Amino acid sequence: MYIKQTKGERAFDVFNLILLTLLGIAALVPILHVVSGSLSSPAAITHNKVFLWPVEPTLEHFKLVANTDAFWKAGWMTIQVVLIGTFINMCLTVFASYPLSKLHLRGRKPLLLFVIFTMIFQAPMIPVYMMVKELDMLNTLWALVIPGAISAFNMILCITFFRSLPEELFEAAKVDGMNDYRIVLSIVVPLSKPILFTLLLFYAVGHWNSYMTPLLYINDRSLQTLQMYLYFLMQGSMSDIAAGASAESSLSMVPKALEMATIVLATLPIVILYPFFQKHFVKGATLGSVKE
Repeated sequence: MYIKQTKGERAFDVFNLILLTLLGIAALVPILHVVSGSLSSPAAITHNKVFLWPVEPTLEHFKLVANTDAFWKAGWMTIQVVLIGTFINMCLTVFASYPLSKLHLRGRKPLLLFVIFTMIFQAPMIPVYMMVKELDMLNTLWALVIPGAISAFNMILCITFFRSLPEELFEAAKVDGMNDYRIVLSIVVPLSKPILFTLLLFYAVGHWNSYMTPLLYINDRSLQTLQMYLYFLMQGSMSDIAAGASAESSLSMVPKALEMATIVLATLPIVILYPFFQKHFVKGATLGSVKE
């Protein structure tokens, strides 16, 4: 049924459309500039001819980055952090959220208040660093995974979603002899795919884009992640790329273009994977934020 809008409602819709269009353009312009610069010739970059479209298109910058061993080592380190870190995040979030979603759990309210307290008052940087150092985790993969092993915000989303599941299913499962671990794996997880895919995307992207954590805990260049590799690259460290380039290519290297090409390659995996998670992401974010 069509509902006729008032003039005020139409004006509000037009205002929102214009505002969102401008915000979308403002977000898209830097991305297009970086992609265009990575595909443009060194001469075009040097003379500032590139803005939103490649000038004299070439893949030379991508070849130089792809021939760099340090780039692939940083990429493999980042993949390990994402896989191990996300696995730990998801396990802890699911198995902590399930009992806290039960109203009959003793001490549930104080525990939830403690979780919310950690969202408002986070631990200072120096005490956390000292704890990681005392646990002998500096310059290890675990320093990038353990300190942020669970997110209070994601736990609250998961708890809210679990509370929307029918309690009758769990009661029937217990009558059939299932324990809580079996219930979580056989019933809760299959029914919670939307919110789990949402949290999976949150955690994975967070690990992939993490910058401060490796900056604090990793001093060994052989253990650097992609974000740290980009940091050193933008500080003017071109030795890794120059080592893998031919003499002719080394003469034509443009630092700005190489930075753009590296940024594009480092961002590409997330861009490729996001469309496959988008449907679950939207549904999970919506259902996880609504309580009946």
